[in-house]
Amino acid sequence: MSKDKYIVIKGAKEHNLKNVSLEFPRNQLVVFTGVSGSGKSSLVFDTIYAEGQRRYVESLSSYARQFLERINKPDVESITGISPAVAIEQKNSTRNPRSTVGTTTEIYDYLRLLYARIGKTICFVCGNEVIKDSVKTVSDWIENQPISDKYLLGFPLVNHENRSIAEEFDLLKKRGFYRFFIKENFYDFSENEKMPNCEKGDVYVVVDRFKIKKDKVREQLADSIEVTFKEGEGRLVVVNISTNSIKRFNKFYECCNIKYEEPEPRFFSFNNPFGACPVCQGFGTVLGYDPNLIIPNPHLSISAGAIAPWRTPKFRHNLELLLLSAPKVNLPTTVPFSYLTQEQVDLVFNGFGKYHGINSFFKSLEKDSYKLHIKILINKYQGVTRCSACKGSRLRREALQVKINDNSIYQVVSMPIEKALSFFTELNLTEFEHSIAERILKEIIKRLTFLNDVGLGYLTLDRLSNTLSGGESQRINLATSLGSALMGTLYVLDEPSIGLHPRDNEKLIKIIKSLKNLGNTVLVVEHDSAIMKQADLIIDMGPKAGSQGGELIHIGDYPSLLKNERSLTGKYLAGTISIPIPKYEPRPNSWQINIKGATENNLKNFDVDIPLNHFVVITGVSGSGKSTLVHDIIYGGILKELGGNPPKIGKFESIQGSHLLQNIEIVDQTPIGKSPRSNPISYVKGFDEIRELFASTPLARSRGYTPGYFSFNVPGGRCETCNGEGSVKVEMQFLADLYLVCDDCKGTRFKKEIRDVTYNNKSIVDVLNMTVDEALRFFHLNNKIVKYLKVLYDVGLGYIKLGQPSNTLSGGEAQRIKLAANLININKAGHTLFIFDEPTTGLHFDDINKLLKSFQMLIDNDQSIIIIEHNLDIIKCAEHIIDLGPDAGEKGGEVICTGTVKDIINNPNSYTGKFLKLHLEEEGTLSEFL
Repeated sequence: MSKDKYIVIKGAKEHNLKNVSLEFPRNQLVVFTGVSGSGKSSLVFDTIYAEGQRRYVESLSSYARQFLERINKPDVESITGISPAVAIEQKNSTRNPRSTVGTTTEIYDYLRLLYARIGKTICFVCGNEVIKDSVKTVSDWIENQPISDKYLLGFPLVNHENRSIAEEFDLLKKRGFYRFFIKENFYDFSENEKMPNCEKGDVYVVVDRFKIKKDKVREQLADSIEVTFKEGEGRLVVVNISTNSIKRFNKFYECCNIKYEEPEPRFFSFNNPFGACPVCQGFGTVLGYDPNLIIPNPHLSISAGAIAPWRTPKFRHNLELLLLSAPKVNLPTTVPFSYLTQEQVDLVFNGFGKYHGINSFFKSLEKDSYKLHIKILINKYQGVTRCSACKGSRLRREALQVKINDNSIYQVVSMPIEKALSFFTELNLTEFEHSIAERILKEIIKRLTFLNDVGLGYLTLDRLSNTLSGGESQRINLATSLGSALMGTLYVLDEPSIGLHPRDNEKLIKIIKSLKNLGNTVLVVEHDSAIMKQADLIIDMGPKAGSQGGELIHIGDYPSLLKNERSLTGKYLAGTISIPIPKYEPRPNSWQINIKGATENNLKNFDVDIPLNHFVVITGVSGSGKSTLVHDIIYGGILKELGGNPPKIGKFESIQGSHLLQNIEIVDQTPIGKSPRSNPISYVKGFDEIRELFASTPLARSRGYTPGYFSFNVPGGRCETCNGEGSVKVEMQFLADLYLVCDDCKGTRFKKEIRDVTYNNKSIVDVLNMTVDEALRFFHLNNKIVKYLKVLYDVGLGYIKLGQPSNTLSGGEAQRIKLAANLININKAGHTLFIFDEPTTGLHFDDINKLLKSFQMLIDNDQSIIIIEHNLDIIKCAEHIIDLGPDAGEKGGEVICTGTVKDIINNPNSYTGKFLKLHLEEEGTLSEFL
């Protein structure tokens, strides 16, 4: 193979890379693996992708470049054979509240075009299709009438303001119109007939009289119909003289005296004022009175006080009036509020008879909102609620009257993608409609198929992009890339298997291979063995993390990786090293959290028990309801009972056992700080001890330096030129701003006098540049500092620098730093329920091994853990498993089974059990569970 078909990298030194040189073929699927911190991302994202993107941007005009970020050249001698690069990362960076799955994937743009071209507008009043008439539609109607009848062809008298009916007649006569149909009678004013007494609306101007001749209507009347439409300003009538019945036609989108807009693509856009709901401006939500706050416990009945604002003596008369009026409309007041139908709920809120309703109650309060106590009361029940005008559809009501196969565009985007795909593949269209929609439908079906194939069939197209997980965002971007059908591009993927159940891995691999088969080079940073097995080439970095990594350990296929003695990845895959299964002491009398009636989103009203002081794993296919159960119900419900203010509380009947906890905490992958000033050692509070140590040195004491002088967050010892940032922003007017290293402190963030203070010949800057491993050796005699460093090391972060800016940390690293901070304060917080959402993100097998030991430390200290996870190595170590399913979206939301690993693998209905059993067979540990 010629050299121009290879990507060749020479002398890569970015971050911890140790002068790495390698070459690999283009248009291949190449997997990069290795322990966390070994240099995978530095090589793939910070070197290869950064150079591919930089060269593409440099090729643009100077005008275009000014709008793009300035991209620095990576630290590498040379890269050849590289293509323009596209990165598909696992983080969700969308903040736009208007962005949805449909708009991101461009499917919504095709839907708007489809509805504008073949959608049928349905009349609000009569329910018939609104049709814009033409010569053809009039001719078609006439041809279907009885042959023997006689007809008049004419138009209604056009009503002009400030013009009498006599003046209208005179003008019509001057234009040659003498015949009229008025009040069921025919008049010919050419014979000097007297004009009858009538209103303008009674008059029809006759253009032609005819009797239907079979198959000759078009040639007989085409010209007359055209003239009638023109003279009648778009309106036409056909009068049956025998029956005096009048059939009306018009060239407008009009029915039952209501004018409708003619569908066009912008009519269906909630980002365009023409199509957006005028009340919520296309957001679908407004600030209003939140029913969930007004009825905080729907399991109470109306008579038992379900309506919160009417529980007080001052407003109780509203409740009494409702109870008195309810029998008149058969409104039950002694059953749980959640049992009421939507019609009955509307009665409670909108009122009936003498009872004015909850909405009127709040409107009357608003009149006195200048009073502080009334204002506080109103604010208590206000929140972001669904727009009552568009019912959350975001579109003006007329747009929702345009339908294809009885479905509006909102009904289609509200369907799960799997169901929407079936809707379009089974669409019944006429031959004419099919000829118009064929190409549009092809694009819609193609994109929906890609989304379904990457395991996202449970999402809806109207799902907000900013509510997606990182894994879901990445797979949507992957499907979008396939839809765009680019060729000759370098795609870089960051752990696409994250958030994906093993059942859906095959679909994902198929999609990645499709991307390669289009003629693209696909580089994947991944730890999943299933994807490694399908790779054309595997590049393993190592041997360890941080300063002990950054070397090329292996380049070759999967079988050769298993034989590589230097590769830690190969040893785990070959089974030479494995993650041990912990031995748990039986604890039958464990405390429990009991959840009853979980019904949020797709959860199907189930009860579930969660043992405390246990290692509990909640699993199931993607979209089965795991996050809803854990985040909205367990976290939201318990935090509220503990006196907190959760962002969302799901629907459930009751939670029992929350009194057994002192705290509940989610350890997620959000950044540990919003600015680069935040770093690992300051987050775990270890920097305080280091600053105390430097402040106690002889030189610091002689100069009067307090611990605050060794912080770059406050004035004193920090460099005042850059305010402790290490870089200075230079505004470039029409070009992108430049960030240059500060000349005074040379990027160290501290003044020279502070850098002069040393401890064991190391300054505060040197210490912040140390890795956790190096710092442990350096401070090995200082137990106060070692305590903080040791927990960072225990969670597998020995390779990160103490002062590494928070914005350079991955989601998995941020999560483990939070875990470390909790381990330090483990005995101060009391009994805490820790929740982890896919903590294995970004972790190698060896790092998972270390993470499990950290979890064991929490259990040993009488804490409780719940983990949402698909990783089979974590699931096999669980003490108690809750498996949700059986499938995703509407087909999920049920508890398939609960219990130990043995219970799960023996359950024939569990997808998790099936794949877990195969995994245990492969590593030879299945017998331990049987």
